[in-house]
Amino acid sequence: MTENWAAVAKAINDRLAELGMRQRELAERSQVSQAIVRELQRNTRNRQRSARTLEALSTALEWHPDHLAAVLAGRTPLRPHDTGEPGIDEIRDRLGAIEDSLTTITKQLAEMNANLAAQARPVSRPSKR
Repeated sequence: MTENWAAVAKAINDRLAELGMRQRELAERSQVSQAIVRELQRNTRNRQRSARTLEALSTALEWHPDHLAAVLAGRTPLRPHDTGEPGIDEIRDRLGAIEDSLTTITKQLAEMNANLAAQARPVSRPSKR
């Protein structure tokens, strides 16, 4: 298996810029030493890293835990909540779309109810004396 450490370095650097995060903060969040983070960012030492290191960095970068391992192996990374099981991920995506639609419908119904309530209020008329 070919390992692409340059792709890992690029992914880390791009994501740090995207999140506005610094190397030190990534090291703290991931509990990976700043020296290792620096080596990975600069692609200076191409040595085997533990799966745990890549997982901790991926998670700290708000990615799927397998993200950097996938980048290293040349695979397409999963989204943060994907399982890698197409059927399950598709169902989850569809349920998310349904939830979004229900939220929209709920807001529209609330607006309609408010409009109806405003129209149903009695109009105050001057009293006849």
